[in-house]
Amino acid sequence: MITHIEGVLEEKNPAYAVIDVNGIGYYLHITLTTFSTLPEKGRVRLFTHLSVREDAHTLFGFHSKKEREMYRLLISVSGIGPSTARMVLSSLTANETASAILSEDVAAFKQVKGIGAKSAQRIIVDLKDKVNKTDIELETVSTKDNTVKLEALSALAVLGIDRKKAEANVNKILKKSPNISVEELIKLSLKGA
Repeated sequence: MITHIEGVLEEKNPAYAVIDVNGIGYYLHITLTTFSTLPEKGRVRLFTHLSVREDAHTLFGFHSKKEREMYRLLISVSGIGPSTARMVLSSLTANETASAILSEDVAAFKQVKGIGAKSAQRIIVDLKDKVNKTDIELETVSTKDNTVKLEALSALAVLGIDRKKAEANVNKILKKSPNISVEELIKLSLKGA
């Protein structure tokens, strides 16, 4: 089936994105997490899941394989359909969902529209053995480093540097010098661009 779609982002909305691939526009239902990672325009790649029912074929798009995998785990739970799984991943990231499952945090799932106590418990019971602790990526970047990174990326975007190239350069520099200033980070990124 369709595993990913790569093309030009024509339209984005918190609920969907339209990607043009060689003149064909693909309408993908997306999560808020994926929406927040999409640029305003430009080339993008989304990992996909095709939901087939008697009355509809619906394509869902995700910014990462990890998010798509969590979505597939969620829809494998009895009573959790494609729309509800998308709501879960719009309220919680894939990592937060995995953490909530492993820590048996019913309250985290109950915050999601359409999920009650019984559904939350069913998700936890059904997926506890399927979610590995190693699947949860620990956030290693401090808030300060993240702010520096975001400021540098936004400045580089204003200067017309390609987002993917800028992010690759910024990540490389931050690994070597985590306590770098925004100005230095921008200068070094421009040299690498």
